Amino acid sequence: MLPLPDTPYEAVIFDCDGTLVDSMPLHYQAWLASLAHHAAPFDFTEEYFYSKAGVREQDVVRELNRHYGSSVDPDSVADYKAALFEKMIPQVPEVRPVADFARAMHGRMPLSVASGSEEHIVRGCLSANGLLHLFDDIIITPRLVARGKPAPDMFLLAAERMGVRPEVCLVLEDGQSGIEAAKAASMAWAYIPRTLR
Repeated sequence: MLPLPDTPYEAVIFDCDGTLVDSMPLHYQAWLASLAHHAAPFDFTEEYFYSKAGVREQDVVRELNRHYGSSVDPDSVADYKAALFEKMIPQVPEVRPVADFARAMHGRMPLSVASGSEEHIVRGCLSANGLLHLFDDIIITPRLVARGKPAPDMFLLAAERMGVRPEVCLVLEDGQSGIEAAKAASMAWAYIPRTLR
């Protein structure tokens, strides 16, 4: 059962990784392999990884560089990680309660995706699970906005493309940065816990 708020809504914005699809364990594997390949001096724990859910990879590396006083190339880490993860996409399962909710809402109200991952990764994960067609090609990624999560920019753009006011949107998110972004956009939100699989 999804933990949905009681507030009325007219459109739904879904995060992808950890919300629509259970890709986070594979993302973590790809992160570790990319950081090892780049000899990054980071203590990249699973707890830290999940705390950065929804945040663009390059921004995570920049933050770690500041913390560790290092100069690991953010784009190189992100590109290498993305290439590794792409090979794993066929293994990514859906998060069934969320995917079933998206299927049930399709055609009843506008739906979109706002993800911290690159667009081809999002499309690959959604396609692998037969979900891509549900979102009328409204897929918002950090490349389309000035600021990624936890800023509200991605969710505000999603609302604009769906043709609805931000105040009538419901956001489904598994990451704290996404919840902060939803609050900043004046949208209702539902937290999708890791236990909901």
